[in-house]
Amino acid sequence: QVQLVESGGGLVQPGGSLRLSCAVSGFTSDSYAIGWFRQAPGKEREGVLCVSRFGGSTYYADSVKGRFSISRDNAKNAVYLQMNSLKPEDTAVYYCARGNYVCSGNMYEYKYWGQGTQVTVSS
Repeated sequence: QVQLVESGGGLVQPGGSLRLSCAVSGFTSDSYAIGWFRQAPGKEREGVLCVSRFGGSTYYADSVKGRFSISRDNAKNAVYLQMNSLKPEDTAVYYCARGNYVCSGNMYEYKYWGQGTQVTVSS
């Protein structure tokens, strides 16, 4: 049974950092592309970052370049989203999802999704 479970969200002040975790089960984290998406209130879900099966990472949101990074721990079967220098506009529900072997910014290419974790950036 394929499952993805996000954790690590919360309330953080502008300029702060958070690390989101995506624990996967039913498959190994290095066998598929894993993407991070986010959805702010009243907005469409957008791609943020992805790590492919082969280890390469792809940014889909220009606004996070230089601030966010993605990593994978195959021993723990988990993928992480490190978020630094957070801004109020980063406030959203963050989701991880399993794609195919290579990354895509198209959410419809991701078949399995976690339940999401709320990130709120506010003073």
